[in-house]
Amino acid sequence: MLVQIGTLIAATSLVQLANGFFNTFLSLRLTLQDFGPTATGVVLSAYFVGFTVGAVYCGDVIQRIGHIRAYTAFAGLVVIATAAMPLLTSSFVWAGCRMVIGIGCVGLFITTESWLNAKARPDQRGRVFSVYMVGTFLALAAGQLAIARLTISSAGPFQVIIALFALALVMVSTTRAEAPGLAPEAKLPYGDLTRQAPAAVAGCVVSGVVTSAFYALVPAWMLSYGISQETIALFMLVAVLGGLAFQVPVGRLSDRNDRRRVLVGLAVGFAVSVILLTVVPRSLILVLPVAAALGGFMSTLYPVCVAHALDRMPADRVVAVSGRLILVSGFGSALGPLVGTAIMARYDIDGLLYFMAATALLLAGLVVLRIRMRDAPAHVERPFDVIAPLNPPIAQEPEATEADGTPRPLAV
Repeated sequence: MLVQIGTLIAATSLVQLANGFFNTFLSLRLTLQDFGPTATGVVLSAYFVGFTVGAVYCGDVIQRIGHIRAYTAFAGLVVIATAAMPLLTSSFVWAGCRMVIGIGCVGLFITTESWLNAKARPDQRGRVFSVYMVGTFLALAAGQLAIARLTISSAGPFQVIIALFALALVMVSTTRAEAPGLAPEAKLPYGDLTRQAPAAVAGCVVSGVVTSAFYALVPAWMLSYGISQETIALFMLVAVLGGLAFQVPVGRLSDRNDRRRVLVGLAVGFAVSVILLTVVPRSLILVLPVAAALGGFMSTLYPVCVAHALDRMPADRVVAVSGRLILVSGFGSALGPLVGTAIMARYDIDGLLYFMAATALLLAGLVVLRIRMRDAPAHVERPFDVIAPLNPPIAQEPEATEADGTPRPLAV
């Protein structure tokens, strides 16, 4: 069983390695292609549109054809769309390809995570998902390092991405693991989550906006100003590792306090970090610590919002709440590059950074108002989930129990 789970985690780490590299690489490549601000924003947003659409429908696909076939289909979509991009260089084609890639990637993540959720024993599930998400962060970080080694203007990066996705496909399709079925999920009417946890919903939108704008547009600006690929890769690497470093301490802090107050602190900390980028001298010694703090505050906004929403909602709606927050975050992620490119075209990078800071401060203000209107909910007995940027996972099912409170084995 552990070997089967390890294969899934290793395969998904390859996918995240490719995905982390792809997102930064595409930002740089679009700068070289000079599509213009509007077309660039559309291409960068298309991935998140596909990710959001896929989050709605991928579960039905997995239920209908099974995990292994679904994984194969989703990986095939990503490989086909990636292979088409260097052959047909136009903003319209690239936007369509990126949307397909977004659908394929969220399908891969949902397939893997639901598989792990069903196969891991209840007493192992927290550790399995912790290893999974730490592997995801490290793979995203390694993807940034690849930026320094490959020629952005060639077809080579596309070929590397295709090879990584294909290798993950081979690993999963040849596994001897028995794929599980998906259990029916509790329904969550639209509006319930917004009424019960408006701070979480607003926070997920803002998290999507600032995270997608950062990862999509900051590398492009750095390249356009003649900054070397090695420096860009180092900057992005430090931001990702900062996000990993913040997960556990912020999680513990939010478990012991009103999560909304923690969310306010994260939003203000992110805004301060972003503003510092506009005022500190352009020296790596000064910029990299700010990048680490920025990545840390930014990457913990979403998991704190998820934890707060789960505090407000019944336990049988854990997966439904997580899925709804993925949609909300996806909406914000699609807006980030679109709005950000328009702002950056007119006000350069400082305009984008001030926009991100203002968005975070607006969130902080809204949450402060909510704190004054309603008392904090009681924390549910769930571990704080480590969540990687640009890859919000499905929530783990709450552990089933017998009438006497002892754990009940899951049927898989």
